[in-house]
Amino acid sequence: MCPLRRFPRRSRSYTAQTADNFVGALKALLFSSRTLSPFCLAPLFFFSSQHEILNSDSMSNSTIHSDHPISSPYGYVPSRGVAVIFLILFGLSTAAHLGQAIMYRMWWLFPTAFLCGLGELTGWSGRLWSSISPREANPYMMQITTTIISPTPLIAVNFIVLGHIIRRLGPCYSRLSPRNYTRIFLSCDLVALLIQGAGGGIAASSNPRKTGSTKTQELGGHIMLVGIIFQLVALCVYSFLGVQFIRNYRASRPVRPMISSAERGILTQRVRLMLWALTVSTSVLLIRGVYRTIELADGWTGEVITTEFWFNMFDGGMVIVAIWTINIAHPGLLLSAEKEREGLMLKQISSSTSLTSLAV
Repeated sequence: MCPLRRFPRRSRSYTAQTADNFVGALKALLFSSRTLSPFCLAPLFFFSSQHEILNSDSMSNSTIHSDHPISSPYGYVPSRGVAVIFLILFGLSTAAHLGQAIMYRMWWLFPTAFLCGLGELTGWSGRLWSSISPREANPYMMQITTTIISPTPLIAVNFIVLGHIIRRLGPCYSRLSPRNYTRIFLSCDLVALLIQGAGGGIAASSNPRKTGSTKTQELGGHIMLVGIIFQLVALCVYSFLGVQFIRNYRASRPVRPMISSAERGILTQRVRLMLWALTVSTSVLLIRGVYRTIELADGWTGEVITTEFWFNMFDGGMVIVAIWTINIAHPGLLLSAEKEREGLMLKQISSSTSLTSLAV
């Protein structure tokens, strides 16, 4: 277990107390409202986060204000308000993914986007628990493990959706076939998940009362770092091949033999919107992967992992954008209308292949 940080007591200024009271009043007003929504909480999230980072006397910063010094494995006490906001956002998104998966009969969304939402809810519940009991080690390890692993199934959504888009626009413009594209990158995602899970399990099994527990946790952190780097590399290769596919399609430059002219699909507005959604989702997950790599490489007591603002911004915030992007630009809504055209195109390709074989 990482060493607990102990913070000295500091006196509070009248300005800091007034600011804390103002933020508390805003939170009480918004959370008691019957018309609460994630969008009305966004300004509060920004103001509260900035207040907690910039104000050296805030409860979420590295100085803990009480009558006695408090130790926390985070290096700070997680903000209760921020944890509640993320729980609301992830809860709404997860519920929406459940309904959308059933509505569009896309059952593969259960082990991907829906599973990611459940994992994030578990992780942020741990952070909420830590905001109440900052000395507890169990919620700390619970949140550090689940928040690292949970976005992995969400990345799989991008892999699967791009495979569907390649199938619609024309497999001849892709270096890999849609089937191989999905199989290869889903396998990479699964390997990354197993590595991160193994590292998280080792780190969580460390007992602070036993000698050598710090080495055990460091070993778990190094294994998780390997999983994050492997996932980041796979995501970069995926992005490169995806950009190359779009360029080949726009330039009408097949990289594999074209079976029929009907193999080239039409870039409709729905497919275009789905591509933009994938771009946004992939970009924020790449940012999140870079942050996590720097965080784990910096160590369990480094400046990055012990700064709450960076975690809220580059982990929680990036995953929120990615998971809500798939909610709004849902593949069931944008790609299901193309299924009929895809079936017709496949029939035409099959007919052309049959005619060619007969002619030979």
